[in-house]
Order: sequence, then C-alpha cells, then structure tokens
Amino acid sequence: MINLFKVKQKQRAENAHGTTTGKKQTADIGELNLPKSCNISFPNGKDDLMNFEVTIRPDEGYYAGGTFTFSFQVPPVYPHEPPKVKCKTKVYHPNIDLEGNVCLNILREDWKPVLNINTIIYGLFHLYTQPNHEDPLNHDAAAVLRDNPKLFESNVRRAMAGGYVGQTLFPRCM
Repeated sequence: MINLFKVKQKQRAENAHGTTTGKKQTADIGELNLPKSCNISFPNGKDDLMNFEVTIRPDEGYYAGGTFTFSFQVPPVYPHEPPKVKCKTKVYHPNIDLEGNVCLNILREDWKPVLNINTIIYGLFHLYTQPNHEDPLNHDAAAVLRDNPKLFESNVRRAMAGGYVGQTLFPRCM
C-alpha cells in the first residue's frame, strides 16, 4: 500500500547528493499517490504549497456518496511536526467533532517524521470507510455506532442528505 520507508530513503539520498531545493516541507506534495476518490486543490494558488485542501469522496461504507473537504496547514518545521488538519464539512462522525477537529492518532501522539501527507490522507480516507467508536471526538455518534449500527447508518444518511440529527442541522454533502 504505502511504502513509507522507501520515500524516506529517497529523501535521504537526495539530501546526501545535494539535490533538494531547500523546500523539504513541500517535497511529498509532488509524490502524492492519492486514492481515486481523493482530490487535492490549492485555494491560494500553486505558489502556496503549505496550505491546501483535500476532498474525499468515499465509495464504500457508511459515508459512500458523500463529499468531505479537509484543510491542511503545513508548519515550517514539517516533517518534524504534523500538518494542522480540519474537516471543513460538518459531518456526523465519531472521530470528527462538529467544529471539524479530527481524531487521528498520526496527527497527534503517533506522528513521526517518516510519515507524510499521503499517509494522513489515507488515514482520513480510512476514517470514512471504518469509523472508530473507541477513540471518539463526537461521543454521541460513537455511542450510536457502538450500540446501534443501523441507527448510526440512518443518522449518517440523514446528515449527509442535509437534515437534522438530534438538535444539529447538517448541510447536504451528497
């Protein structure tokens, strides 16, 4: 799937031969190998590679048919610190809260400089194909997923169609 060590070896080889441009933090943008249901865009233009958006359109699971956009802000010290990632699409999801914060371990305590943007995108994609009720940001959604998967599926469909789940109105994202 993703050969992280091969990417890191290539970066080390380039550094040893002096072939890098000094913009190490943008090196993996050109090497992205996105799933077919993911797109990247640069709202500030191609000159600002440190801020971009990734759109995920899951083709399986509870969120199939939805469109979800994430903003990425890559810090100057990348890859020693992970990018700041926010979900711009309001979504009923156990691992994404209503403010767009994302609960993905590699964006927090499990980040290592060997990881890259591609790894994060695959991690986000995985959250949509297999949401995790064991490490939630949205505890209500997590409890419904754990206790009543059929109701969870119904809530996801209602939210994606632009409806209410409880007291919260979700914009249409299908």
